[in-house]
Amino acid sequence: MTHRIIAMADEHARQVLEIYRLGIEGGNATFETEPPTWDRFTASRLPGLRFVAVEDDGTVLGWAACSRVSDRCVYAGVVEHSVYVHPDAHGRGLGRALLQALITGTEKAGIWTIQSGIFPENTASLALHAACGFRVVGTRERVGKHHGVWRDVVLLERRSPEIS
Repeated sequence: MTHRIIAMADEHARQVLEIYRLGIEGGNATFETEPPTWDRFTASRLPGLRFVAVEDDGTVLGWAACSRVSDRCVYAGVVEHSVYVHPDAHGRGLGRALLQALITGTEKAGIWTIQSGIFPENTASLALHAACGFRVVGTRERVGKHHGVWRDVVLLERRSPEIS
């Protein structure tokens, strides 16, 4: 089957949250221990900057979304993002397609910086982000405990070459 990237909608809620749950279960995607409710999920992500990769039959294979980093006006063009792909769909280029859609969407919205924090063990995500123009800003060492273990987080950002 082929896939396409479309705007995330309420009809995708169950599948998006299941993919999020599977990412959490994998242990290297987030400090979260369970997915939020759909209301909390959508309230914390920017409308218009939420995407899903779907098969022709409507099956959601992955998602990407942005959140504001601050309400301060100086940070109006800075967002934090997440990209999650169903484990059964890894290696199909979906992460790159979702991240590219997110980059295009943020530039159209006047966003100049996309940032993220990624566990260093998540080498596939680090490679994907490097391939899409993100640079490592630094590493926050032992920034938080995850299941009782201190974890580092690699900080990445992509500055838009289109927005000055």
